[in-house]
Amino acid sequence: MTMAVQAERHELGYFMSVVCFKAAVVGMEEALGEKAAAIAMIAAGRQRGKQLAEDLHLTNQVSQISLAEITDKLRYAIGKEGTRLCIVDTIEQRDDVFRVYTRETVCCHGEPEGSPRKCTYTLGAIQGFLEAYVGRRLRGQHVESVLRGSGHDVLEYTSLS
Repeated sequence: MTMAVQAERHELGYFMSVVCFKAAVVGMEEALGEKAAAIAMIAAGRQRGKQLAEDLHLTNQVSQISLAEITDKLRYAIGKEGTRLCIVDTIEQRDDVFRVYTRETVCCHGEPEGSPRKCTYTLGAIQGFLEAYVGRRLRGQHVESVLRGSGHDVLEYTSLS
């Protein structure tokens, strides 16, 4: 039986630079094209978000855990105390639509005002997390941007089922 060896970063720890992450995104866009890179980044984010919800035992918990509690758990996991992907200020739900108000997203770091950049990885990560929580597939869109005058990057998710 073969066991997988997990490389540890004893000195550097779990975190890396936003600059390096953005370079990877831009490199993927150049190699694959903007649309294909966006699809890949959203898919990667969704996988991470689902795994995060599983790790926190939050899958299919919509009837047991309130949206306010989920917001706090997500804020902690991906915010300042967690992986620092972004700050989640609030999540609103109206019928089957979730609106997530974020700021300091890794995707928009260093972008000039007016940039058309979308929060692809962040969109996907929160989408995967919410999909695991509610137990159904969602479609995400970046509907407002700090790069284009909004106070938040607003990510909107609608139910597909």
